[in-house]
Amino acid sequence: MASVRIREAKEGDCGDILRLIRELAEFEKLLDQVKISEEALRADGFGENPFYHCLVAEILPAPGESLGPCVVGYGLYYFIYSTWKGRTIYLEDVYVMPEYRGQGIGSKIIKKVAEVALDKSCSQFRLAVLNWNQKAIDLYKALGAQDLTEAEGWHSFRFEEEAMRKLAGK
Repeated sequence: MASVRIREAKEGDCGDILRLIRELAEFEKLLDQVKISEEALRADGFGENPFYHCLVAEILPAPGESLGPCVVGYGLYYFIYSTWKGRTIYLEDVYVMPEYRGQGIGSKIIKKVAEVALDKSCSQFRLAVLNWNQKAIDLYKALGAQDLTEAEGWHSFRFEEEAMRKLAGK
């Protein structure tokens, strides 16, 4: 098995991150919803006050290989706040290219996010998964996550731009 490194993303990784975002969206059958650009990822994740943080999974070349590391997965997260529990980390995306799945790379990304959460004194680590993605649901449960839909009946909602405009009277 090739050597894998999980590291913080650098500004130069934005092209790979966008490629993987599109692959994830295609897997989730939602590719038409991807509107983000490489430039927006760069501005939003690597400025003075980043809106998000990102980890990348790299396959490292074997000794003597001329190719450099290859980015095969990512985990994009940000910090939120729970009025009940305080500091919280939210993992927006975790994705590993299909040909690299089954090697524990996704679990390594998730474990690294947990480390970041603990280092930042977060009391919770949250994420969401589509109801048909049973492999991911099983993985998260195996890693110790609690399914809040099952346990507490929470439903997730969002307001899109048009709804926000109506709410704001704009």
